[in-house]
Amino acid sequence: MTDGVHNLLTRLSAFVWDDDLRELSGLRRYLVFVSRVLQLLIKELLGGQLNLRAMSLVYTTLLSIVPLLAVSFSVLKGFGVHNRIEPLLYNLLLPLGPKGVEITDNIIGFVENVKVGVLGSIGIVMLIYTVIALLQKIESAFNFVWQIDHLRPLSQRVSNYLSVTLVGPLLIFSAVGFTTTVLNTETVQYLASIEPFGTLILYGSTLVPYVLVSLAFTLIYIFIPNTRVQFTAALVGGVIAGVLWKMTGWGFAAFIASSSKYDAIYSSFAIVILLLIWLYLSWLILLVGSQIAYFVQHPKYMTLHREPVVLSNRMRERLALQLMFLIGYNYYHDKLPWTLERLVEYIDLPDEPVHRTIRVLVDAGYLIEIDNEDIPVYLPLHDLEKIRLIDVLTDVRIAHEIRVLSPQQLTAIKAVNQLMSELNVALQTALGERTLRSLVQAVDEDLEAGAGSMIIQAD
Repeated sequence: MTDGVHNLLTRLSAFVWDDDLRELSGLRRYLVFVSRVLQLLIKELLGGQLNLRAMSLVYTTLLSIVPLLAVSFSVLKGFGVHNRIEPLLYNLLLPLGPKGVEITDNIIGFVENVKVGVLGSIGIVMLIYTVIALLQKIESAFNFVWQIDHLRPLSQRVSNYLSVTLVGPLLIFSAVGFTTTVLNTETVQYLASIEPFGTLILYGSTLVPYVLVSLAFTLIYIFIPNTRVQFTAALVGGVIAGVLWKMTGWGFAAFIASSSKYDAIYSSFAIVILLLIWLYLSWLILLVGSQIAYFVQHPKYMTLHREPVVLSNRMRERLALQLMFLIGYNYYHDKLPWTLERLVEYIDLPDEPVHRTIRVLVDAGYLIEIDNEDIPVYLPLHDLEKIRLIDVLTDVRIAHEIRVLSPQQLTAIKAVNQLMSELNVALQTALGERTLRSLVQAVDEDLEAGAGSMIIQAD
């Protein structure tokens, strides 16, 4: 019996995880994708990396929620719609039941007591800094999901974060107000009195909260990560996360309504405990939706265990040469320079190892990063004739070595030292004085002879 169950589980695991999702089609692709999503979701709920990120965001949210709402409140007050912030916050905390109303009243009271005009310049700077720190923490969590190891440049962070803080609430209230206005128009009310339009409008109005939440999550998945997220991937993640968030809200509300033990155990602290739990669940669902969007856009990285992005020595050297070749090729032929996003897309690797290797080449003095309309592009720092391939490989091989982690710190073994010297001499002999320009020109000669493949231009 035990062997039969074990064999069944083994076959199910092989059915779900052994095949490359990109090579599947039809119903099997859908079933495998859904099965993987469910397993990954259970894994994260039981304890994964996203759990730690969600916990961190809960702490940051508690510290920053009042400054964030204060900044948004001051902007909304200028447009005369600041009174709508309370219903929105109440809807977010609706699963907490009566305690959600109490928390909302307390937060709104704190926000209204923040007098921006009397804070002074230092106070205003600290207020804005707190808001930016929260959004930076959120971006960092989403970047982790998308295998990105760097934030936006500081100038972009400040401008983008403030835009989200100042313009985001206006867009939210505009969408909610527009939806409410449309549902209350005479035309819609007239159609509601006619069947089957009445039933359709009733069910449609029930779906409106799901649509708005899913749309909000979709926009978050598009704009927050420091990479280009496809709309389809963001939409899939947004819909799944939106539905999951609403369903979790129902369950959490039912749990609170049927349980009175928290008040007996925690007394006045019960409201804080429940708020922490709901914030944690909300952030975890939001991050899980982002993870789903990542897998939709990059199905080949959908594995049961999160694989560490660590390049082997061979891959690091090969990737460095490919990056130097691509950037040098476009520079030599006067084509548009490469951006990190296009390099990642062309090389077909996650963002993190590509960016890390580019940083090595920039720090070693082979490439230079130039801002082009706030989008970094990469160019050779020297003439292609002066960049020797042996030097590139050598600097890539010794990158990140420090004094206490270098060959000089190893106990000397004569035979090993002799072998390494022979390998270095062999590499030097094989490459000689070959330069990046010779590598680029060799491809041109192959193309003229009708061999090789054309390089994709970064346009």
